[in-house]
This record gives sequence, structure tokens and C-alpha cells, in this order.
Amino acid sequence: MSNPSVNQLQKQTYHSDDEIDIRDLLATLWGRKWVVILFSIVFTAAGIFYAVSKPNIYEASVLLAPAQDEGSAGRISGQLGGLASLAGINMGGVGANQTIMAKEVLLSRVFLTSFIHRHSLVVPLMAAEAWDIEGKRWIIDTTIYNPKEEKWLVDDEGESLEPTDWDIVKTFKEHISISSNDETNMVTVKMKSQSPTAAKEWVKKLIDDINEHMRSRDVQEAEARIAYLEGKLRETNIAGMQQVFYQLIENETRTVMLANAQSEYVFKTIDPAVVPQEKSDPKRVLIAVAAMILGGMLGIFVVFLGTSIRTQKTVALEKE
Repeated sequence: MSNPSVNQLQKQTYHSDDEIDIRDLLATLWGRKWVVILFSIVFTAAGIFYAVSKPNIYEASVLLAPAQDEGSAGRISGQLGGLASLAGINMGGVGANQTIMAKEVLLSRVFLTSFIHRHSLVVPLMAAEAWDIEGKRWIIDTTIYNPKEEKWLVDDEGESLEPTDWDIVKTFKEHISISSNDETNMVTVKMKSQSPTAAKEWVKKLIDDINEHMRSRDVQEAEARIAYLEGKLRETNIAGMQQVFYQLIENETRTVMLANAQSEYVFKTIDPAVVPQEKSDPKRVLIAVAAMILGGMLGIFVVFLGTSIRTQKTVALEKE
């Protein structure tokens, strides 16, 4: 059976050892505090230099709502689906969620490639160094692009510096973000750029183009179905089938009419994009603080590492 006084003495000894260890650590840090301070100053200066060297980035956003009633589309699909199957037409896409499809198309490589070339965004996207706020113009990197001759230069090996469509789309995707609210079905599209004006204009053009793209696609598909149904109508003399074809043609004609009448076909703008007045990136103060903390932690690590090495050497010399 252990003696209580012995146990208490052991506990006191352990606590005393812990206190001594903590005191030794604090004394070591205090004795070499200039090492920690030096690391903090150096890293803070490097963080400030990095933050200042980064250009201002502005972000414009637009809030959108689905422009089509998916519920009514589903009801029309259910009412005419059976008739369409008799005519050999698949109407599964009529009730499809156009919003989800439009978001996928919006980020597709084919759509973005066409969008970038159509609006001549390749040079400001890939060759711009900065944005001149006073002159409201792009400052072009003349080492890769000649703005006077409007021609991409070549490297030392004679290969053209003109970016490929793959590079263009990859870079553009770094500037855009899309988020959805599952409860309200609202969609937020954000665009980042060194130019506040470009951020606003690009996101607006993007929404206009996706609306036009989806409308043109649906109109072409509906007109193709109308042509097919009219051909089938001419081939049959059965009154019942003629009635089916007339109803289907009427529905497709309604689709074409409604599509051409809507300027905002898939997305309806709730809160339009405006020219941002404040930058969104970089967070220069946050970068500087993070660099200072990192420098301080590294300085503490170096102090402890140096102390540990010296202690090991001292122990080794005493053993010898």
C-alpha cells in the first residue's frame, strides 16, 4: 500500500518540473527574442512587398432568377408526351430544368470559347498587365503582344505566343464563379477583373449571351420538330393522327413565339451588375498579418531548434 505523503511529494515534483520546463522555454525565447523579432520583420516586409505588387481585383455580381415556369413546362410535357410518342417524337426535354442546363452550358468550353472570341476578350484577358483607371484602358504587355500591329509575338524558339482556346477558357474560368440558392432557386454570377468596368460589362454580356444561346437552341429544335410534324401530317390521312399532329404543331409554334418574345429567356435579372467601387482582392492587411505570424512562428522554431542542437552537443561533450 503506497504512502500518501510519497504520492503527494511525487506530484509536487512533477508540477515543479513542468514549471521549470515552461520557465526554461520562456527564458530561452526571451534571451533570443531578437531572432523572433527579426524573422517577423523580414516576413512582414516580404508580405507587404508581395501584397503591394499584386494588382487590385474588382468583382461585379448579378442576381438572377429562373425566367421560365418549370412547373407549367412539366405539365405541358405530361399532357402532350403521350401524343408525341405516337408521332415518334421524344419530348423529354420540354419539362427539363432549363436553369440547371443553362448553368452547365454557361461554363462549357464550347460556349465560353465562342463568347470570348465574339466579344474580343482574348487580348485583355491574356495580354493585359494592368488597368489604367484614369485613362480607362488596358495596359498591354508588349513582350507578348503588339497592340499597334494587333499581332501576337513569338518566343526565342520562333513559336507564337498566341494562347490556345484551352488556355483562354482556363484563364476565363478563374475570373468567374456561379452559386445557387436551393431554397429560392436564385443564381448569383460573379466576375473578377483588374478593370471594374470590364467586370461589370463581361458579366452582363455573359448573361445576355446565355439567354440568347438557350433561346436560339430551343427555337431551332422547335422549328425542326414543326418541320418533322408537318411532313408526317402530309403523309397521313387518318383523322385521329392529324388531330395529334395539329396539337403538337400548335405547341411547338407556341414555344417559338414565346421564345422570340422573351428577351430574358432563361435567366431574369433581379439585381443587375454595377461597376464596383471597391476592390475585392488582394486583402493586403490580411497578407501582411499572416506573413508576420508565419515569420514569428518560424523564428520560435529556429530558436528552439538551435537550443536543442546546442544542448545535445553539450551532453555529448560531457559524456566524453
